[in-house]
Amino acid sequence: MTLEKKKSIDYEIRGEFKFIQERVKTSIMEDDKELSFSYHRRTIAPDADMSEESNESDEIKALAAALWTDEIKTAYEATLSVEIEE
Repeated sequence: MTLEKKKSIDYEIRGEFKFIQERVKTSIMEDDKELSFSYHRRTIAPDADMSEESNESDEIKALAAALWTDEIKTAYEATLSVEIEE
C-alpha cells in the first residue's frame, strides 16, 4: 500500500478585468486510487504584484502578462478609486 498526496492546478479567467482564478485540487491517493480530495481557490486581481520578486508561479505571471494590458489595469484602478470615494 502506497499513500501519496497529489496536487493539480487549473485556471479560469473571469470578468471585465480578467481576474485569474486559481483552483488547486489536493488528492490523497492509495495505489493510484483517489481516496479523498479537497479544493483551495483564490482570485488574483490585475493590481497583483507580478514582479520577478513575487512568489507567483511562472505560469500565473505568464497569464497576467498576456491578459492584463495597460488598458485593463488602468480601468481596474479607476473602479477602485470610485469605490473608495463613495
